[in-house]
Amino acid sequence: MNTVSRIEQWADAHHPQWIDFVRVILGLFILYKGILFISDTDALLNIMKSADLQFVNLGLAHFVAFAHLVGGILIAMGLVTRTAIAFQIPILLGAVLFVNSSQGFLSVSNNLEFGISLAVLILLIVFFIYGSGKFSVDHWMKKHPNG
Repeated sequence: MNTVSRIEQWADAHHPQWIDFVRVILGLFILYKGILFISDTDALLNIMKSADLQFVNLGLAHFVAFAHLVGGILIAMGLVTRTAIAFQIPILLGAVLFVNSSQGFLSVSNNLEFGISLAVLILLIVFFIYGSGKFSVDHWMKKHPNG
């Protein structure tokens, strides 16, 4: 736990304020993807079927949609950011490694989706290290513990 607190202290000391807006945009983008998955569950199931994940497709589709909806809101608000990101990272790893690899990393039809998935994964890792920043509910709660 000492290492985690040292990482948090370092990240708080080296956290530029403009990156909080990137966190908000990332959270809203993840929320948007969750809404897309909810509105078109068949497309999500088709993506998973092409990745040979048929054994848990329906449960996985619901988990991905729910995690994106809730996680996107939490990341955008900066509330329990690292926990919300911890639920997002396995989803994006799966998207980058399994879904995009079955379609071909360098295929013309997959370039945009792979690039977006990879960029979101990298941003999630950055915010997992940096935390939520000064423009967040986490920061406000830390400064106002009683109210």
